[in-house]
Amino acid sequence: MDEQLERLKLQFGEENLQRLKNTCVMVVGCGGVGSYATEALARSGIGHLILIDHDEVEITNLNRQMMATYDSLHTPKVEAMKKRISTYALDCQVDIYQEFFTKETTYLLKNVDFVIDAIDTITSKVDLYEICHQHKIPFISSMGMANRIDPTKIEVVDLSKTYNDPLARSVRNMVRKRGLKFKIPVVASTELPVKQNKVVHADGKTRKQMIPPSSSIFTPATCGLVCASWVVQQILKEK
Repeated sequence: MDEQLERLKLQFGEENLQRLKNTCVMVVGCGGVGSYATEALARSGIGHLILIDHDEVEITNLNRQMMATYDSLHTPKVEAMKKRISTYALDCQVDIYQEFFTKETTYLLKNVDFVIDAIDTITSKVDLYEICHQHKIPFISSMGMANRIDPTKIEVVDLSKTYNDPLARSVRNMVRKRGLKFKIPVVASTELPVKQNKVVHADGKTRKQMIPPSSSIFTPATCGLVCASWVVQQILKEK
């Protein structure tokens, strides 16, 4: 590990590398945002990762998701991500769960130090906020990255400060309805998203399946890297 992370040691120092190794981070959602966050954490010496995602790798993921290759098609995203990490970070313990995050998944947070929320479903995102707050676990949450292309518009802000983001607006509304008063750090874009109204799958069961959002690699990948950087910076700030 020392040789593998030699360049990190030059920047962070031996003590901080040990802190990273002793840290457990849960990433909920391993799509465009979550897969890049996971990659960055694994390559930064985080010793224990817990990955949660229900989906399998689809051909439409190839343009933007870290573990998506022709070889990984139709395999669980968490499994493909774990396999990828094993090719470059042998010291990283990766626990995977192919399931949706729900309030019943709380038991997985027992030994978690930080959480990255990369979930698409609004209810699940807010559930995760509440659970993390109750268990005093620091977290950061990704907002909408679809229908955008400019990674320079991405920033870390409080949820209350977001704008030009339909997803963030819906999340704020639910947070307000539940009466949540604590601060919610998010990674959000100020870029005004394009409107994608083309029906792609007429037989889809949900609007998202019928009219999927457009998505490139630039904003989801950058958001994932920013989320991971935020976690690492919090660890380095600890005394």
